[in-house]
Amino acid sequence: MTDMDQTSDDRTSDAAAAEASTPSKTAMDIGDILKILPHRYPFLLIDRVIELVRMKSIVAVKNVTITEPFFQGHFPEKPIMPGVLIVEAIAQAGGLLLLTEVPNRDEMLMVFTGIEKARFRRPVVPGDQLRIEVVVRAWRMTAARLEGKAYVEDKVVCEATVTCRLVPRGVGAGAGSTAGEEE
Repeated sequence: MTDMDQTSDDRTSDAAAAEASTPSKTAMDIGDILKILPHRYPFLLIDRVIELVRMKSIVAVKNVTITEPFFQGHFPEKPIMPGVLIVEAIAQAGGLLLLTEVPNRDEMLMVFTGIEKARFRRPVVPGDQLRIEVVVRAWRMTAARLEGKAYVEDKVVCEATVTCRLVPRGVGAGAGSTAGEEE
């Protein structure tokens, strides 16, 4: 091998190493999110992704506004974001992270199979910005265990461990669904 060939090989392997260590996309806007998640208004609870580390973690944002439909009834005199929707936002962020790895995601749904250790620390009110951080604790291509925390500023408002499973879109839409296969 000549010096020229070796230099070319070194550059190629350096470029390949750099590409392999660089995440494909570390942030997403609402357009990117809508291409991956099946949720739509008023149930889409992720507005932006700040950071995504493939198969490891995601940091997403939900801007909480008084126009959210749930504030009409929860509670009219003192609007507080329902805790179950904060957990849903954690699950959606995790689903977004996982679905980026699924080539046929248009044919699949990521569904909840469990919620563990959910704790609600502070109320979330209109004007707050939720920062949702999710870390993968276990992952197979068909199922995952995710640990999530939601913050307002630097204070934890909610934390939960969620488990989910990837199922074909036809499952869970009536006949043939089994327990735990709800979105």
